[in-house]
Amino acid sequence: MMDIEVNGASLYCYTGGKPFDPAQRTAVLIHGVLGDHSVWAWQSRWLANHGWNVLAIDLPGHGRSGGDAPASVEQAADVIAALLDAAGVHKAALVGHSWGSLIALEAAARLGARTSHLVLVGTAYPMKVSPALIESSQNTPEAALKMVNVFSRSTLASPTGAGFWVYGAGMALGRRVLQGNREANVFHRGFVACDSYAGGEAAIAAIQCPVLFVLGSSDQMTPPRAARLLIDDARAAGKQVSVAHLPVGHNQMTEAPQATLEAIAHFLG
Repeated sequence: MMDIEVNGASLYCYTGGKPFDPAQRTAVLIHGVLGDHSVWAWQSRWLANHGWNVLAIDLPGHGRSGGDAPASVEQAADVIAALLDAAGVHKAALVGHSWGSLIALEAAARLGARTSHLVLVGTAYPMKVSPALIESSQNTPEAALKMVNVFSRSTLASPTGAGFWVYGAGMALGRRVLQGNREANVFHRGFVACDSYAGGEAAIAAIQCPVLFVLGSSDQMTPPRAARLLIDDARAAGKQVSVAHLPVGHNQMTEAPQATLEAIAHFLG
């Protein structure tokens, strides 16, 4: 693990249990709303043991990271660019889930040739959030958290066979991240950032790297059809596009950890 000073605040980066080596390839893993680095546990440890630097981050104001929680996709994308500079990384693969996928997309567009690969997991554009859910995330966050965890899951039990209760784990993580920031409601702020982002089409046209879409066929938060605009725009712009469809819901990394890893690892080569 590493704490890197980014924009005057400490940014926590989980390295998959391996020391950071600037000479190796680097992958930056970006979580979604009410998430942290732990959502990538399975994938980050494998990458770290197979020749990759891993920077699985807690976004500012989330988990173990200091600083002000980003209020927009664009602000969060600036953090990713600043992280690469602070870590001395010239080029990196960007992997994002849900809100993190929009952050990765926007950052990849801004970084240009400094992005080697772009992976968008559970993505959608526009990523509209229902007004009722936005309101609930601000005024009745516990109810909103329960709603999100129901809609995000296609199973209540871990497919690993370890007896891991993914719904309960999701609730615990969401509560911990929300309660960990007393200065801002990161639940509401993240949803508003998703809902208001309008730069997706320009960003997908501007990227200079291959892009992989990892979509859950049972995803009720960002259903596969909601990624169609980005996929079609990327192909129309001549980008190298890959699409992986997994038979799970919105939390692909925990519901189908091996299949998600295989899709990402194959794409990264």
